[in-house]
Amino acid sequence: MNNRNLPRIAFVGIGLMGLPMAGRLVKAGYPLVAWNRTREKALPLEPLGAEVASTLDEAVKSADMVITMLEAGPVVESVVQSMSSVLREGTLLIDMSSTKQSEAREIRQMLEPRRVAFLDAPVSGGVVGAEAGTLAIMVGGTEKDFQRARPVFEVMGRPTLVGPTGSGQIAKLCNQLIVGGTVAIVAEAMLLAQAGGADPEAMRRAIRGGFAESRILELHGQRMLDRNFKPGGQIKSQAKDHANIMAAAQDAHLQLPLTALVSDLFSGLLTDHAEADQAAALLALEKLNEGIRLGTRPDQF
Repeated sequence: MNNRNLPRIAFVGIGLMGLPMAGRLVKAGYPLVAWNRTREKALPLEPLGAEVASTLDEAVKSADMVITMLEAGPVVESVVQSMSSVLREGTLLIDMSSTKQSEAREIRQMLEPRRVAFLDAPVSGGVVGAEAGTLAIMVGGTEKDFQRARPVFEVMGRPTLVGPTGSGQIAKLCNQLIVGGTVAIVAEAMLLAQAGGADPEAMRRAIRGGFAESRILELHGQRMLDRNFKPGGQIKSQAKDHANIMAAAQDAHLQLPLTALVSDLFSGLLTDHAEADQAAALLALEKLNEGIRLGTRPDQF
């Protein structure tokens, strides 16, 4: 693809998700400069045609768009504060991290005096979706900025403008509420089948195609049967997102009793299994139900 008319992108945060997302943009022809606090993590992008910057300022100073994909809201705020003095007027900053709604609004306010536009655009789909370019991208901001970013988003997945600044983060929290709750329910179903004398693998086959069918039953149900807890979407991410869900509910004067239980389940796994896949929700239930274990396969981390 001829990239002379494509916006110059600075991609900040090259982790499990950032690496395949940035890689897709480079392969699509976008001129891209990558920066990561640990520089070595960004080096796999060089053979694809990306430039790896040694400093944050170097990465963003000539960018038309800056994409951040970082661990949490406070990290995003710190990085944006660090780069704000070198961002050019008219730059569009797109934060694709998962943060609080209030943090997204604070970042927009931080950038307004420099006339830098802002979108919050968290994603769902995990590493598999990032690699395949099938991420669900939930965007908060103005229609004008959304349309400017749409071609970039479409390289990475399916974007939807869901409202003003901060709305992308609320949509992501709704997504995580459903995902986390369903992972926990699938784990409970697996353990009930085991404890009740049914074959959990056969039970899963039997209910697929009915109303219980879901991607989570398909993918994470199989992970639980395999006891494969190698990281995709990690426990620490679900725990963080559920803490943010409960904060958003409090701000909205809502009580979410089921989600509160799921939040406690994931936070309880942080000490021993923070890096494990979210399917490790099964381990919390097994700990609660001493003597009941799904299958006989060894755990994989």
